[in-house]
Amino acid sequence: MLENRIETTFVKATNQRGGLCLKFTSPSMAGVPDRIVLLPNGHLGFVEMKAPGKHPRPLQAKRFNQLKKLGYQVFVCDQLDQIGGILDAIQAA
Repeated sequence: MLENRIETTFVKATNQRGGLCLKFTSPSMAGVPDRIVLLPNGHLGFVEMKAPGKHPRPLQAKRFNQLKKLGYQVFVCDQLDQIGGILDAIQAA
């Protein structure tokens, strides 16, 4: 399965919950997560999309830790069956 399929499915699932799943790129900082997930009532999380079995690069892990230290949720999604749980976790925070 390709990363693109997981990402497309994630975007659709976010939209079905009334949210936005915005592509995140930062020209001034490499290694940021692929997506910012905005759900109703002010719930926000960052999600890195990966092909099944792939892991974040060291720079990505560093950026994820920086975001977590600031109090944000950061997830890595590499399987279709993770999508609901990630969205549930973002909504619960």
